[in-house]
Amino acid sequence: MWEILNGTLVNTGTVALGTSLGLAIGPVIPERFQRIVLTCLGLITIMLGVDAGPMTMQGVVREFGRGIQTYGARVGLVVIASLIVGALIGTALKLHERLEGLGETIHRRFGKADMAAPGEADHAAARRFAEGFLTASVIFCVGPLTLLGCLQNGASGDPTLLYIKAVLDGFCSMALAATLGWGVALSIVTVLVFQGGLSLVACAFAGGLPPLSRDLMNVVGGLMLLATALSLLDIKKIPVANLLPGLFLPPLIVWCVERAWPGLLM
Repeated sequence: MWEILNGTLVNTGTVALGTSLGLAIGPVIPERFQRIVLTCLGLITIMLGVDAGPMTMQGVVREFGRGIQTYGARVGLVVIASLIVGALIGTALKLHERLEGLGETIHRRFGKADMAAPGEADHAAARRFAEGFLTASVIFCVGPLTLLGCLQNGASGDPTLLYIKAVLDGFCSMALAATLGWGVALSIVTVLVFQGGLSLVACAFAGGLPPLSRDLMNVVGGLMLLATALSLLDIKKIPVANLLPGLFLPPLIVWCVERAWPGLLM
């Protein structure tokens, strides 16, 4: 079991360490510095999203397109369908609202409100807690390193990619916790459950996920990272949690298309 989950456990440890350091230094960092750190994180998230999204899409066309001029449009439709259908499912299930509510409930149970203005201060602090939880969870659990690292760790026992991700997440969690507070700590559970689950699934079905499906999942994940970046930069607040079901739809859509029109995508 250790060989399957070692990457996830190390990643969880670095997030916990980074969060602890961030919470320790956050109160002594002036607000203007916290804002610029959050802006930098938004820009870095854009870079990660572009690398996972458009750049991966170009690689898909080169690798699987076989010179077909319309191949980019074909796989593009798979990504569009995954994102839209996933967003509809997430919105219908109210995933973002439920996760925000979970964060606010945990904050009210364990957090401390400002005694000078208990109602308003507690609500603002609860929203900040939920934002920290959701933002950190998406950044840590969506992206090519997460998917590829978990598949590699679960299928072959090689945790190299997750170790690299663990180092990056450690620094990122420190910056997030310093600016968004201790809601980031709750993302430790998300990392453990999500990455651990993916690694276990990869172990059970090693080699069962076609490379095309895996790459298209990365593309959809890249778009979600871009949506997260827009929220971090205060350009547009997007309920990213509602988009999460779309991350798992590309394999299903590719399978359905190949059953109906063999050779159209692979």
